[in-house]
Amino acid sequence: MSYITPIITALCSVLLIAIILASGLYKNFQDVPNERSLHSLPIPRIGGVGLTAGVLGGWMFEFTSLMWWVVLPLVGLFILSLFDDIRGLPVRLRMLAHIVAAAILVGGSGLYTSHGLVAAMTALLLTVWVTNLYNFMDGSDGLAGGMGLIGFAFYGVAALHAHNETLATLCFAVSAAALGFLFHNFPPAKVFMGDAGSIPLGFLVAAMGLWGWQQGCWTVWFPLLVFSPFIADASVTLIKRTLRGVKITEAHREHYYQRAILLGWSHRKLALIEYLLMLASGMAALSSLNQSFPWLILLVCLVGYGALMLPLDRAWNKYERGQHA
Repeated sequence: MSYITPIITALCSVLLIAIILASGLYKNFQDVPNERSLHSLPIPRIGGVGLTAGVLGGWMFEFTSLMWWVVLPLVGLFILSLFDDIRGLPVRLRMLAHIVAAAILVGGSGLYTSHGLVAAMTALLLTVWVTNLYNFMDGSDGLAGGMGLIGFAFYGVAALHAHNETLATLCFAVSAAALGFLFHNFPPAKVFMGDAGSIPLGFLVAAMGLWGWQQGCWTVWFPLLVFSPFIADASVTLIKRTLRGVKITEAHREHYYQRAILLGWSHRKLALIEYLLMLASGMAALSSLNQSFPWLILLVCLVGYGALMLPLDRAWNKYERGQHA
């Protein structure tokens, strides 16, 4: 395995962000607080530029190993999301781009030919969902960057376990780029990721997960378990809002991590607890590598997330009653 690629990727990420901050170019990329925000002052939203550019720069050292159906949609999503950070784009246009990127990934990977229409459509929908949920979960200092660092590191470890050094190098490079971003984003954050980071990173969760599955490095459950802290929070929140008839595209602060902050947790405390949760889910995922259906692990995760969410729900209901008293 090449150790140079992750090192260069981390350096590209951390240095590019530092250069943008020093140059003052970030003034047109300010994240102004809104009804979804957990911060009170404008923060430069340029971290994703350094993160994604770091990934692409590091990956150039593995150019002959790259798959066009990963790189092409990744670059497209990065450019579109950067425009969204600068000017703001309609939701329909963004969703169309996410669907097209997912279609390129699924079509280019040959999933339809090898596994049929049901598998291809399932992968397409999951890719669109994971691409968006990473954006949903990018709302607290150190959270999305830490999940990228830990999650892709577990991808890399699993790829090494399967003796796929090329895939391992590419995954460790993404993890290293997240580390470079986290240098500027760990609480208190000096920069935010923005859509230019969260959308490509979410896409890579799905893309590298699919690639590793097709290469026989892991079962279909492995990526879902690795990133289950994000998947559980975003999915349960979406289901609850849908059942209430709330428009899911509206900005809100109903995710569990957002409510934890509003209930008095610090960004640092939340990030560290989420990191521990991510490490636990990653270890559970590694233990399931040789299982076609790890029902016991899935059950334990389900019970565990329920045990975390229910107390937060009760605390939030009590908080709301106090606010309206």
